[in-house]
Amino acid sequence: MAAQMDGKPIGVFDSGIGGLTVVRALRRALPAEPLVYLGDTARLPYGNKSPETVRRYSRTNVSFLLGREVKLVLIACNTASALALPELAGELPVPVLGAVEPGARAAARATRSRRIGVIGTLGTVKSEAYVRAIQAIGDFEVVQHACPLLVPLAEEGWTDDPLTVAIAERYLTELCAKQRDLDTLVLGCTHYPILKPALAQAAAKVFGRPLTLVDSADAMAAEAAAVLAQRGALASGAGGLACFVTDHARITDLAPRFLGEDPGPVAVVDL
Repeated sequence: MAAQMDGKPIGVFDSGIGGLTVVRALRRALPAEPLVYLGDTARLPYGNKSPETVRRYSRTNVSFLLGREVKLVLIACNTASALALPELAGELPVPVLGAVEPGARAAARATRSRRIGVIGTLGTVKSEAYVRAIQAIGDFEVVQHACPLLVPLAEEGWTDDPLTVAIAERYLTELCAKQRDLDTLVLGCTHYPILKPALAQAAAKVFGRPLTLVDSADAMAAEAAAVLAQRGALASGAGGLACFVTDHARITDLAPRFLGEDPGPVAVVDL
């Protein structure tokens, strides 16, 4: 079975193009793996939709990826990970990884004070998925704050703009009011990694010291590598990437920003 699975791709989906940060991490960690990415750009954002709707959209996305014969599914969307992963994990014929638990484990390893902050979309924060996942690991204090303005700033490419830093400071000041002694900050949205410079600068100013920023994309890539190695399903080819979206708007501008390179042809699919 392992030999049959070696050449099959890894499937990744997100509500938009932010999940290309996960693809970027996968291409660094597993350059031999073929990848299939689906961005549900016609129905984004997921963060302000009901749990039932998010689960329905997630099933549709996974069905598309399974049609591409993937050997592993990564749910790059933090909202979908929080709301749909528990059900999908019991339904799929292949392993599935979300963004929440890898990020939670990485945060638990990183913290020294055992006080962890989480920033994300409203849907991710309201789900309290990171709180549950981190506290399931051990005795940690977890505080959260929703930062909805960071997504459009990331899409505009304002990665180190003074306005971005100022907005990040505003959000982190509100987080700091909940727990000043945290030392680790989970970036609980796939858009946030490209804002790391601004977030690091704002965090150092608000908290008076640098914080460890945990990028769930890197954590997901590391766990994907471990899962495939355990199953004997690592590829040995030249890799590759097939990108699909459900709406083509701004994809030419946005995809390279999140992927860090030209994604090549991007096909539009109707789900």
